Amino acid sequence: MSISTTAPRIIGCDVGKARIEIFVSRDQSRKSIANDPVALAEWTATLDPDCLVVCEATGGYEAALLAALLAAGVPAHRADARKVKAFIRSLGVHGKTDALDARALARYGQERHLQLARWQAPDKTRGKLQALALTRRDLVVQRTAFSNRAQAPGAEPVQSYLKALLDCLDAQIAAIDADIAALIEAHDELRRSEKALRRVAGLGAKTAAALLALMPELGSCDRRRAASLAGLAPHPRQSGEKDAYRRMTGGRPEVKRVLFMAAMSAARHNPALRDVYKRLLANGKKPIVALSAIMRKIIVIANAKLRDLKMTPQLS
Repeated sequence: MSISTTAPRIIGCDVGKARIEIFVSRDQSRKSIANDPVALAEWTATLDPDCLVVCEATGGYEAALLAALLAAGVPAHRADARKVKAFIRSLGVHGKTDALDARALARYGQERHLQLARWQAPDKTRGKLQALALTRRDLVVQRTAFSNRAQAPGAEPVQSYLKALLDCLDAQIAAIDADIAALIEAHDELRRSEKALRRVAGLGAKTAAALLALMPELGSCDRRRAASLAGLAPHPRQSGEKDAYRRMTGGRPEVKRVLFMAAMSAARHNPALRDVYKRLLANGKKPIVALSAIMRKIIVIANAKLRDLKMTPQLS
């Protein structure tokens, strides 16, 4: 979809569970509609393809709006909530209402519409894979919490309840793992990508599946972008003659957690990466800094593997 260089009519939408607040930049008008498919279809039918609708990611409540806009052929952008929050703060706005947020989203679109990526519907299979991976992550977190509680002093009276919960969580995690494996095996592109990732040092079946689910951009971006999305890009902190310690901030924490375990394994068992890890330690780097470097190498290599896979013609 081509992006016009002239400022389109920007529409800011603050999405809630039940309702959506709307602000139109051109005539400064406001309205509120129900967040349901029928109301959204009626509203999007009144829009022209030259406008741009901007909304935030709101835990999935924006999905119906984006689907209606896509069906109507209306361009949309799903903004990063952290970027929008920083933008609002830069305007000096201290109030917080749905109407104010809709207005701020419209202004965000007005000032940045040339740089904003237009929304495209994700592949349904990848969407299902992501839902399974995120649910698995949540269940693993719960299992760790209940396991720690079972081992804590004074837990004897509730051991039977905790064991039942842990057994249930183990069963559900195993079922999700089976569904993830079946989903990947049935999807040609995912199956080829998963096999390519498993050839990367430190990446097993579960880690490869998690990366495919949580970082679908792999193989479609450059190495710096891949590292940044994974939260592994060191950002400079320099002012005048001071050059402070560079820190890795931002990115997707769930991807960073997955890569941390992969780096721990690679630093022990992969000869090439083990040598890199030991050399960094010998040069005075902290263990966590050396591990972070291994994590960055793994995601860069994984990105290159999938990029090469996409460039290689598939043999019938």
